[in-house]
Amino acid sequence: MKRRLADQLRLGLPERQGLYDPSMEHDSCGVGFVCDIKGRPSRSIITDAQNMNCCMDHRGGQGYEKNTGDGAGILTGLPHSFLAAVAQEELGLTLPEPGAYGAGLVFLPREAQAAQKARETLEACLRAGGQTPLGWRTVPTDADTADLGKAARAAMPHIEMLFVGASDGVRGDAFERALYLARKHATHQVRQDRSHEDNRLFYVCTLSSKVIVYKGMLTPAQVFPFYLDLQDERYTSHLAMVHSRFSTNTFPSWDPAQPNRFMSHNGEINTRRGNINWMNAREGTTSASARQRGDRPVAAAVEEDRETDDDDNDNDTGLSPPLLL
Repeated sequence: MKRRLADQLRLGLPERQGLYDPSMEHDSCGVGFVCDIKGRPSRSIITDAQNMNCCMDHRGGQGYEKNTGDGAGILTGLPHSFLAAVAQEELGLTLPEPGAYGAGLVFLPREAQAAQKARETLEACLRAGGQTPLGWRTVPTDADTADLGKAARAAMPHIEMLFVGASDGVRGDAFERALYLARKHATHQVRQDRSHEDNRLFYVCTLSSKVIVYKGMLTPAQVFPFYLDLQDERYTSHLAMVHSRFSTNTFPSWDPAQPNRFMSHNGEINTRRGNINWMNAREGTTSASARQRGDRPVAAAVEEDRETDDDDNDNDTGLSPPLLL
């Protein structure tokens, strides 16, 4: 007869059961995932993810203020019904059918002129790849109700959502490649522009026809109170991934929070510099394969001048689905 969980924990780890295996105790620190295996979107996926993330407070780090987190967030499928409704209500915009448009959160400079220049740069990169910017939406947030600490507020970027229409006949991986290339080119142009220090805040959380990420310099319990979109009952998904970050040897900020654009990642890679050099050495190969497909080459470097191995992993996994398939 199987012993009660409480009895098992007295001896250390629980016994193997369900999806749990004590031999895998080294992984999944601060990461959670829930989905409907038949791909049916529902509100319960979102609420389950919220509850799961709030159970991982002990996995995430905090600063000298208990209400300033090292980072937390959620990745979901693109919630078409919700986005179609808010785009119509707030922008008077009728979104195309699912798969024919992409959307994502963008961290922008706080200074108005720098923010506008960043928007124009990203739009120009999208148009250069044949895609159509449809509109920008200010993402509703509530820092007071979420009780964000002074450090998180001081570092907080201006947050907007961008909608992008796919060009005729461009769908699936081809569209994802176009969004990836535009995001990458714009990121390098804006972040390397030293005309305004706020340009360092520019970061595209996601720009995809498949998934979307809400994240920030938050504790797990602050994610839903801060992002009002996540509280809307119309927001549904067939999957959700949550993450609570502990910035072991790096400073916390808004952009390194996770989930990343396609996955979550934990741990520090000791061979980080070697990995970066190998990736840089392969950029010519990815550009050549892009030309063979008729895509715009990756003229901008895959790697960005960000600070952690998690960031590097995000750059490289972001490359893989759009460009290497």
